[in-house]
Amino acid sequence: MIEKDTEIDIESKINDGFKHEIILYNDDVNTFEYVINILVKVCKHSLEQAEQCSYIVHYSGKCSVKSGTIDQLKPICSRLLDAGLTAEIK
Repeated sequence: MIEKDTEIDIESKINDGFKHEIILYNDDVNTFEYVINILVKVCKHSLEQAEQCSYIVHYSGKCSVKSGTIDQLKPICSRLLDAGLTAEIK
């Protein structure tokens, strides 16, 4: 029989291995140039990658801009939000 604490520990280790994504959403406030600059600075995108993401966000309403574990993505998502962008981790 597995103890409850062991189940929780195993589950958290499994979940930490799953890849999650930061989803960036379109807004009517920020310019293409501003979003591109933030993606380069915060997500470490190349200029081309940031431009592509900004166009996808504009025309599709959202775009995955970074993937990783929850622990990796939390500070990045926080910086995007602090910069005035609309984003969430999924």
